[in-house]
Amino acid sequence: MSNVIDRLWYSQSRPLSILAPLAWLYRTISESKRRKAWQARDESLPVPVVVVGNITVGGTGKSPLTARLVECMRQQGWRPVILSRGYGGKSERYPLLVKEGTPAGVCGDEPLMLSLATGCPVVVDPQRLRGARWALEQDLGNVLICDDGLQHYRLPRDIELAVFDAQRGIGNGAILPVGPLREPVDRLSSVDFVVLNGGEFPAAGECIDEFAGAEHANIHAMTLRPASLVNLNSGEVRAPEDLNGKPVRGVAGIGNPGRFFDTLRHLGAHVQEQAFPDHHRFRPEDLASGAGEWLVMTAKDAVKCRGFAPDNAWVLTVDACLSEPFEQRFLERLNECAEQLQTQTTERTNHG
Repeated sequence: MSNVIDRLWYSQSRPLSILAPLAWLYRTISESKRRKAWQARDESLPVPVVVVGNITVGGTGKSPLTARLVECMRQQGWRPVILSRGYGGKSERYPLLVKEGTPAGVCGDEPLMLSLATGCPVVVDPQRLRGARWALEQDLGNVLICDDGLQHYRLPRDIELAVFDAQRGIGNGAILPVGPLREPVDRLSSVDFVVLNGGEFPAAGECIDEFAGAEHANIHAMTLRPASLVNLNSGEVRAPEDLNGKPVRGVAGIGNPGRFFDTLRHLGAHVQEQAFPDHHRFRPEDLASGAGEWLVMTAKDAVKCRGFAPDNAWVLTVDACLSEPFEQRFLERLNECAEQLQTQTTERTNHG
């Protein structure tokens, strides 16, 4: 499936050009929803709101970036709360505060993964503004970071980060369904940071020229570094390099499984690939492997397999690595937003 997507969207040609009227309709409807949402939303929330997202379809590394920004904010004394739509989950009530025992089928795979990885509060609600207000009412934190919310315009935001796969970039530059774009490239002119996932800057930024709308944005590189191998049953921790020379059955139900399989190969593993659709609901039979094989999956998939994973199942965890200037500029921008919100609050109080 990944090869088909690459051929249809991530090449210079546009084999789906016959669908251009649908792309025009998609863009028209999206822009109309955006205008209405901006008009209807509140002016601001009393704490800074950070939104991590993308304008392309598929996995780009948003969740690892969210986890790293959470750690950066914590180191500076902030109390972050993660907001998520909870795609793939179905709860009887919202907002939902994710706990260690919350099933992925209730909260969604990414919220549970982020909760376990960061240890900070994760609030799930398809209406993210409602979830934000509830988080503040419960005094869960003093900064909100929304994972995958760039197009959720009802949620006020102070900082926006758009993440791209540096290898894929914007593909053929066309709007869905002709290309992979959810919004036109000029949307990047309004974001605060453009993040390119894959390779060191500027080598990873060979696609920077494609970002015609990003002249005023800070463009930075991010790399995903394999951090550890953790056995899903025993909890044993090993170094990622232990995969070198090993026969591995790699399973992935993520937006860009090819990147995960490439990572396994770069670690020296002999990989047999098994890709599933994004947010796939795994079953025991999906985890079958040959004798002597290591079954290796992503952290996002592992949270859905904890109850039935075989003894040879391992999760490869990754850390998002950002440059010091990027982290410093992000924190500076965050402090600027907090000061502006404090000034606005003071002025409203004085005029009240």
